[in-house]
Parts: sequence; C-alpha cells; structure tokens
Amino acid sequence: MSTTSIAPSRSFWSGTADPSELAHWREVAEGVAGQLGRDALERDRRGEDPTVELELLRDSGLVNLLDPVEFGGGGGHWESAFLAVRILSRTDASVAQVLAYHYINSSNIGFAAAPEQQAEWHRRTVEGRWVWGDSVNPVDPELVLTADGDGYRLDGLKRFSTGASAGDIVLAAGLVKGGDRDGQVLFVALDHDRDGIAYLGDWDALGQRLSASGSVRFTGVAVGEEDVVGALGEEPFSTLITPGIQLAFGNLYLGIAEGALARGAELVRARPNAWFLSAAERYRDDPFVQRVIGEFASRIAAVEALADRIGRRFDEVVDLGATVTAQARGELEIEIAKLKVVATEVGLEVAGRIFEVTGSSSAKTAVGLDLFWRNVRTHSLHDPVDYKKLEVGAWVLNGELQPISLYT
Repeated sequence: MSTTSIAPSRSFWSGTADPSELAHWREVAEGVAGQLGRDALERDRRGEDPTVELELLRDSGLVNLLDPVEFGGGGGHWESAFLAVRILSRTDASVAQVLAYHYINSSNIGFAAAPEQQAEWHRRTVEGRWVWGDSVNPVDPELVLTADGDGYRLDGLKRFSTGASAGDIVLAAGLVKGGDRDGQVLFVALDHDRDGIAYLGDWDALGQRLSASGSVRFTGVAVGEEDVVGALGEEPFSTLITPGIQLAFGNLYLGIAEGALARGAELVRARPNAWFLSAAERYRDDPFVQRVIGEFASRIAAVEALADRIGRRFDEVVDLGATVTAQARGELEIEIAKLKVVATEVGLEVAGRIFEVTGSSSAKTAVGLDLFWRNVRTHSLHDPVDYKKLEVGAWVLNGELQPISLYT
C-alpha cells in the first residue's frame, strides 16, 4: 500500500453533532424511509436498479449530508449519516446500502484527496447531486491503470460494485503500471457513462436485490489526472475509511432488526385470537409472545446504545485530522468490530425468529416478512464476522491491533 496520501492538518468534519442536527436528519430519514416502505417488497421482487429511489435521496438532501455548508452541502456529521443509514434500513436496506457506500466513497474527498483539491470535488459533487458508487472490491483481481501520455487507461473487471450502475460516479481503485506513479493504487472518480465502462447487471443475490451491486468491466477507459481523487495510503487518518464502512454495516444490520421487529409487532397486533391452549384471550397478551418480543426489543436497545456511542466516537477521531495516531485508529476499529459482531447476530436472530410469534400466515410471500432476513443474511456475508471476534479477542487478551487493510 502506498504512503503518499496527504492528510489535512485538521478534518473539515469538525466537532460532533448536536441534538438539533441529529433531530433534523432523523426527521428527514424517517420521511424517506416511510416513502420507501410503501412498495419496498414490490420493488425488491422486480430487482431493478434503484434509479428512482436515488432521486428521492437527492431531493431529501441525504446525499449531500456530509458535504460542507460552504459548498451547498448539509454540513452534517458522521453520526447523523450512520443514523440515516440505520433508519432507511428499517424499510429498505438495499437503498440504505447504496447510501452508506455513497457516504464512504465520496468521503475519499476528505480522506484521500489533497487539501487544495477538496473544494473543487465538493463543489462538483453538491452541484451535480452526485451519488458515488464504487468498483473497489479488494478480493477481486486488481484493476490496472496503465500510464498513457498525460493520463491512464483503466482495464479490468470488478464484482460487487455497489451503486455503480445506478449512481452518477464510479469510484474505482486501480494499480498504476508505468509512469511517475508506478506501483501506486489510485482512487479515480469516473462519470457513469464514460466510454469503456460496462455494467454487467449480474447481481442476483438472495437479498439486497436493489443495491445495484453487479459487476463492472473497464476496457481502455480514459482517465485524466483530473479524475484522480487520491492514492491509497497507510497513514491513520486516510485509513479511517475502512472502520467507517464497517460502522455503516453495523447500522445497516441494526436497522434491519428494528424493521423486522416493527413489522412483526404489527402482525402480532393484527391477530385477534390467542392460541387455543393459551390462557390469554388476545394473541398480543400471550406471555410467550410477549417474552420473545421483549427479548428482541431489549437486545436491539443494547445494540442501539453501542452504535450511538461509536457513531459519536467516530466523529471525535475524524476531527483530529493528521494528528490521529495508529493507536487511536486501532482502538476505534476494535469498538466498531464489537458493534459488527453484536449487530450481525441480533439482526440475524430477530429477522429469523420473528416468525415464531407472527405465526404461519406470516410466511406467505404476500406478507414479505422474509425480506428482512434475506437482506441481513445476504449482506452480513460481506466479510466473516468470526474474524471480527478474533480482532476483539486479540485486543482484549494481548493488546494486539490488526494490520491495516480494506477490511480492518
């Protein structure tokens, strides 16, 4: 990994969110989630790219939540962004995933771009209301940026390119061959319709069907220096992008659990009669039903508290800019790994076991209760949660931090 990225002396994401900011973005996200929830199941079945849904995100201001106010952005903090992802996940985890990846992809402006280039990237992003997809998947073969005159030619194939086919910008990471930057990995931001980019439309997963996560093929794509956002680096500030995406995942799974519980509670309340062996008259008064719902609500509340705490901590660390130490970055990554573990397990448990109290009729395809489980089961396979448990255990037992990678 290159060490050429330049961290600003202080991040433009300064301080932390105050109650009024969080209340504002909560209200905005809840409004969008309500609209998405009206036909989430029908759209999931169609499995089309979420182009219409992304327009809703643009109009709401969520797309530019993290961009500075001076460029027309929302001037929000990461805690607000993660909260928005969580809230959208309650009704449409696919669109929430695209938004989460957009936040991370576009944040390379702050984490990877040179300070003197950031203003122009922000201006263009806000004016264009760009949604940033990506083609970065680190477990695929590398894309190659071959030096060509004053620029490069990009070639290769990347799977799992979330948001790329539906968004405005494709963020790609390519290994430079030749020229002055030979051996570096560069992040380049390419407009959706650039010649040589082909969206293969091969995303056919069990869940997250509207996340636009198909493969992208690059064939001789012209890349100029003006398209280069920055280089992949190892200094602590720029590598906060990886704990950031893992924190977004934790909120995604938490939101799915919240949505599954809310939908399950609706179904329980709608059932008139208790099981014939129950001493209760109404189904909702059955002690076994109440026990399961109470268990789920309690576990979700615990994960919410952890997610909120770490969301605030992420802003505090980002605020440090170039003064972020490897130790502070590593300790933050461990806290986020803890959230990833419990959010994954609670998400899977609630989305899978909610059927125990909603009854056999809730298994009908028309009800769509399976959407929550399919979504969390699919995305939680992104990277093995067992390795997050090992990271936490190695820290607790031996004070060991994991080597920096695009997964840690």
